[in-house]
Amino acid sequence: MQFKNLSESPHFATLAKTKPVDLHEVLDHQRIAGSTICVGGGLAYNWAAMPIDATHLELFQKLADDMELVEKYQALLAGETMNTGEKRLVLHHLTRGRVLGEDTTVFADGEEKGAFYQEQSARIAKFAKDVRFGQLVGSTGKPFSTVVQIGIGGSDLGPRALYLALKGWAAGAKIDHMEARFISNVDPDDADDVFEGLDFETTLFILVTKSGTTQETLTNYELVRKAMHAAEIEGFDPSRHMVAVTSKTSPLANSSDFLEAFYIDDYIGGRYSSTSAVGAVVLSLAFGPSAFKRFLDGAHQADLAALEPQVTKNAAMLDALIGVYLRNVLGMPFTAILPYSQALSRFPAHLQQLDMESNGKQVNRDGKPIGYATGPIIFGEPGTNGQHSFYQLLHQGTDIVPLQFIGFKNSQRGKDIETEGSTSQTKLLANLIAQIVAFALGKEHESPNKRFPGNRCSSVIFGEMLTPEALGALLAHYENKVMFQGFAWNINSFDQEGVQLGKVLAGKVLAGAKDDEQLTAYMKLLS
Repeated sequence: MQFKNLSESPHFATLAKTKPVDLHEVLDHQRIAGSTICVGGGLAYNWAAMPIDATHLELFQKLADDMELVEKYQALLAGETMNTGEKRLVLHHLTRGRVLGEDTTVFADGEEKGAFYQEQSARIAKFAKDVRFGQLVGSTGKPFSTVVQIGIGGSDLGPRALYLALKGWAAGAKIDHMEARFISNVDPDDADDVFEGLDFETTLFILVTKSGTTQETLTNYELVRKAMHAAEIEGFDPSRHMVAVTSKTSPLANSSDFLEAFYIDDYIGGRYSSTSAVGAVVLSLAFGPSAFKRFLDGAHQADLAALEPQVTKNAAMLDALIGVYLRNVLGMPFTAILPYSQALSRFPAHLQQLDMESNGKQVNRDGKPIGYATGPIIFGEPGTNGQHSFYQLLHQGTDIVPLQFIGFKNSQRGKDIETEGSTSQTKLLANLIAQIVAFALGKEHESPNKRFPGNRCSSVIFGEMLTPEALGALLAHYENKVMFQGFAWNINSFDQEGVQLGKVLAGKVLAGAKDDEQLTAYMKLLS
């Protein structure tokens, strides 16, 4: 297995000379029907409206083989040190199953990591059952009805997006769920808004910080503790309303301030942590351990599918290579994520962190400048809301923005109404279908203002309904897409040094910014 820059591959050099296909000429029934790949979890990926043809697919295959994308994925799964910047293993796939088979073991920190994750999963499942069935209650004897997660970055974005994604499913399936709220921003107004209408006696807080030293999270933790004490509830004990998700070496691991502690480790980055204890505790409490298990099963299915060496059968790898072509050959620096599902309202925000924190890099795995573009800028909003917001630029702007649609045939709650001969869900899908075709084919008109150029490329991920399995597969698809792109670009997708400098300087500001002219000047301006 070798790591080399994308520009060193002769197949990329050939790919760079190819021209995109004209979607006006090729997008027909046969192409649309024949361009679908199984993702897992009941989902499928269709690339018919992307500007590629058989020639591109052949070059993608040669490039994938040359860059050893699947072999690198297998090495990651086998426990090789793929996070070279921090000299760490990358094990988030292991939290949802042994992708290479039950006989594959990974050892680190004196323990077998698959067994460690399974142990934590079992502990969380039991804890969640005890809380949900009322066997474990708050300090004043009342059962818990609300859970509040305190965390930032990957401790917030992924779990929050996934919770919102499954609320409607739980309602439609008539599954009792605990309300979940999230405190992330160090802005005190964020926490105060969460406190509004909150009954501390029936609330369980989850403090998520791997190191136990995250400034924003610990600040909000203290804010919560003060609010608890200020409530002056007779017989109330804050420690019986707080659990920690942290590392075994964290100062929080054995603290008497917590009812329980569940463990994570250094081999799962925050943006990849939703299938670890970071997401498991809050989602298992909210929807039950069996729902979370279904979510993990869906993710595992997508992980298994990503082992397929043939690009036309590996949705995550093909999605990644199309992205490389759009970014590095066609020079498109953006990608819009457009879920036609209100349940996925926060999913684009999670993908922003997943993609931009992973692949927003300018040096390769050896720390040398790479000289070509890497991760795109990610943004998005649910349809049809986005249609009445930024779609004008997408249709008629001077930049072509690749689009990734997500849609489902059925709603989660099943409470559609019929007007003008169709249901709300049918109208939603009609808009999704219409947008794909409108972007691809455009429209001629005698008035320039009403002319749509078309050739605006897109893909779509679709399924029957947004279930736990589908959500797990959707999450894993994007995680694996980002991973394959990082391998293709020869960058380390698993560290995030870019978030550190601002933290360091913020600490310097809080310490008075002594002898720092710029920080001092801005302190005077904003104080």
